[in-house]
Amino acid sequence: MANKQERIATIIRKNVAEIIQFQIKDPHLGFVSIPEVRVSKDFSYATVYVSFIKDEDIAPSLEVLNKAKGFIRSELASKLDTRRVPEIRFVLDEGYKKEERIAELLKK
Repeated sequence: MANKQERIATIIRKNVAEIIQFQIKDPHLGFVSIPEVRVSKDFSYATVYVSFIKDEDIAPSLEVLNKAKGFIRSELASKLDTRRVPEIRFVLDEGYKKEERIAELLKK
């Protein structure tokens, strides 16, 4: 079962990245990277972790993504072969900050 979750998460990650890159035309949206997607066991929710290059792009870019949730989900529905399209939730990925801090501590 976990294998299926991972496959669906990978497909969602790829498709959401393409939708954001090619179909959302908003000047407030900075460069978005999607390092990870987690799907619930019943495939009804997908948590999309996003990160941005510039720290000042975080608030407006997250707002744009949250406003475009419905559009992204409808576009995703046309690309998925599943019965249910998961509800999307965007969360800021702060893993890179932890990595930088660990690297800095290791240098000391």
